[in-house]
Amino acid sequence: MSQRSLLVRAIWFLLVGWWLTPIVINLAWALNVTVVLAPVGIKLINLVPTVLTLKEPRSFTNPELARGQPSLVIRAIYFVFVGWWFSFLWANVAAFLAVTIVGLPIAIWMINRLPYVTSLYRFDG
Repeated sequence: MSQRSLLVRAIWFLLVGWWLTPIVINLAWALNVTVVLAPVGIKLINLVPTVLTLKEPRSFTNPELARGQPSLVIRAIYFVFVGWWFSFLWANVAAFLAVTIVGLPIAIWMINRLPYVTSLYRFDG
């Protein structure tokens, strides 16, 4: 996918991103509370920055990123006890901040950290 211009991303945010992001966030967490659909919910969480501002989707297939990550067991335990509810609050606060001029930079910062808040997944790319 090619880089989208800042103008296109700004227009997307003004016309679609600001209202679609809370819907995607809350749909993702509705899916996360089910065992069967949680993987779909996690995939939606990873797409939230794209939904908000058309940011290029993250690539999670880079083996270099796997180094230094907490183990899958630790991440799963964190998700079950903390990640699912804390990231729900985190994402909804970010979605609220995204509709304010002052809060938009903070919202983008928060949404970009959503995979970590949800499951301790560090993405340095």
